[in-house]
Amino acid sequence: MITKKLLLHFPTCETEKPIVYQLVKDYGLMINIFAAKVTQDQEGFLVLDITGTEEDMDRGMDYVRGFGVTIREVDSGIVHDLELCTHCGNCLSHCPTKALHIADRRSMKVEFDKTLCIACMACVANCPYSACTALF
Repeated sequence: MITKKLLLHFPTCETEKPIVYQLVKDYGLMINIFAAKVTQDQEGFLVLDITGTEEDMDRGMDYVRGFGVTIREVDSGIVHDLELCTHCGNCLSHCPTKALHIADRRSMKVEFDKTLCIACMACVANCPYSACTALF
């Protein structure tokens, strides 16, 4: 069994189809959805973990691509830009998983652990300097 974190971008005509359901039902994949968004233009975005055998995952992703869905492996749905970050710490209390944290109390620099990020977007909404942005 392997697990991959993926960003799926759905074209406008495919956002209302039960594609994720089919991945579970027909391909035996376990899905953990971290973030989902449908834009005003009806484009869809999902950040999720998919767990299964390599063969089932390959077959499932081929099925998804058949709908024109773009698939990208990602570490997280969030980008933390160190050049914009002032290390003010405003994001820290809003991060439920401590993906944004201060590892060294002497430097007091905010660090980002992508492996802990669940793309909840709380940091995006609360960063006054736009150092945290979403991939979608």
